[in-house]
Amino acid sequence: MTPRKIHGNAVVHPRAVIGEGAEIGPFCVVGEHVRIGARTRLLAHVVVNGHTTIGEESIIYPFVTLGLPSQDRKYLGEVSYTKVGDRTTLREFVSVHRATGAGEFTSIGDDTLLLAYVHIAHNCRIGNYVTMSSTAQLAGHVMVDDYATLGGMVGVHQFVRIGKHAMVGGASKIGRDVPPYLLVAGAPGPATAGGLNLIGLRRAGFPPGVMAELKECYKLLYRSHLNTSQALDAMRAIVTTDEGREMIDFVANSKRGITKFTRAMQPRGETTALDDADSLAG
Repeated sequence: MTPRKIHGNAVVHPRAVIGEGAEIGPFCVVGEHVRIGARTRLLAHVVVNGHTTIGEESIIYPFVTLGLPSQDRKYLGEVSYTKVGDRTTLREFVSVHRATGAGEFTSIGDDTLLLAYVHIAHNCRIGNYVTMSSTAQLAGHVMVDDYATLGGMVGVHQFVRIGKHAMVGGASKIGRDVPPYLLVAGAPGPATAGGLNLIGLRRAGFPPGVMAELKECYKLLYRSHLNTSQALDAMRAIVTTDEGREMIDFVANSKRGITKFTRAMQPRGETTALDDADSLAG
């Protein structure tokens, strides 16, 4: 059994559960209802409070705060939860707040990377393998699906959902749902869709057939003269892959509406990611 390492200047409640091989660095504060998994490291000056669980082999950098009360005016001290998964890294000054509502939770999945000064508000749910760059900010109840990437200084409105493998460009203002597999960006106004997240999809190993189908779905949603309902019907008629069905389900179940497309954001003579994707169909 690997011994725990708790620095003499750390304050750890005797009822906190600390896994084998975990490290608690100097000036960390760990509350009564906290559970820290095996081989997880709190480097220094980390505050973990409330009913918070951190998985195994995660790394928490200095001045991170986890599980502190929600900034929501509706929060009245009820018992709610915060969860961080396995092998997740939280860099300096990240803040993750507990949920509003009895029994509700804020969660971050496995193998996720949050860079310095990222803020995760109450009731957010972050998937696995998500990357959020420095100072990206999520308001309450935001959902970020697996493998999504958010650039620096992105601001996301409450209740927005960001789909799988989506890429959000830096400094973007996100007020509508971002469908999976898309690239969106825009500042200072609301972000707009600019095509498929080609680089991310290639890195993830998506085959050309899947990418070609996603391209056709994108065209129906954003480049046709169809409304959303008509585009979804047309997509259902051509889709044969799980990824295509994922896009259809996401758009069909969007409560805030999806990010729009506008050519006004495209410089004259410049091709979009979707135009570059035309070669994928062979």
